[in-house]
Amino acid sequence: VQLQASGGGLAQAGGSLRLSCAASGRTLSDYVMGWFRQAPGKEREFVAAINWTGGRAFRTPSMQGRMTISRDNAKNTVTLQMNSLKPEDTAVYYCAARVGHRVGYERANEYSDWGQGTLVTVSS
Repeated sequence: VQLQASGGGLAQAGGSLRLSCAASGRTLSDYVMGWFRQAPGKEREFVAAINWTGGRAFRTPSMQGRMTISRDNAKNTVTLQMNSLKPEDTAVYYCAARVGHRVGYERANEYSDWGQGTLVTVSS
């Protein structure tokens, strides 16, 4: 499956951004969709994931309180709504996909397909 991420940009601390991931090539009914991020000099880390039926997982309770992951199966899109942004949210955000039905996949090497990344910069 081919993935195209968009929606990154510059935001102030406390602001919001909405990231989108459009998938093509296959329908996503058998895929778990995830968002990862990679800050300069750091490893890529899991942010959130969602399965076909809407089951969700987040890296931390703080992220769960500030972010919403959703998917539109008819449109083959996944969205990450990020609120109350913090400077430490600054990173390149990647959407990813893998075949599966549970949301317990939190390691980058568990995902087979990746989008190109979209940069999120949060200023203090």
